[in-house]
Amino acid sequence: MTTHVLQPEFWVDQYADYLFNYAVSRVSDSEIAKDLVQETFFAGLKSAKNYKGDAAERTWLIAILKRKVIDHYRKINSNKGKAEVRMSYNTNAESEGDWLEEQVADPGSMLEISDIENEELGMAIQECISKLPKKQAMVFTMKTVQGMSTEDICNELDINPSNLWVMIHRARTTLMDCLNQNWF
Repeated sequence: MTTHVLQPEFWVDQYADYLFNYAVSRVSDSEIAKDLVQETFFAGLKSAKNYKGDAAERTWLIAILKRKVIDHYRKINSNKGKAEVRMSYNTNAESEGDWLEEQVADPGSMLEISDIENEELGMAIQECISKLPKKQAMVFTMKTVQGMSTEDICNELDINPSNLWVMIHRARTTLMDCLNQNWF
């Protein structure tokens, strides 16, 4: 596994747009998103000594930003924040079609009628993931739940990007079938 090194002097140039797009898709307010990205960079600098180098720099910064988004929603005590606390999901250019993950955290979704239903859905998703073939479940979890980059997953599991996307597609199809039978 590759050990990564932090290079904070390049963060703004390399990651600001990506982090901003991620944040604005979660909070739907560009000013709040800018503040969250700024807080992420500051928190990254403060906790740089804790960086072990296991994850890529961008992956590490996204993990910090996810916590900042969750904290933001906790502060305003909204249902969307509660959903994101229970279920982390990833939406970026590489993951168009993250339909299941978006439904859990979408405040307008019929799936989020109550905290109990949302919790039940989370448990149903976990149960269905546990029924997937081991490697498929691992790839799906790494990409969709943990938000790892395609490159990092491919390097870690020694697979190519095409294989990764086939596994994710098959996992989503199987998960939807499982949920249709066991939850909906």
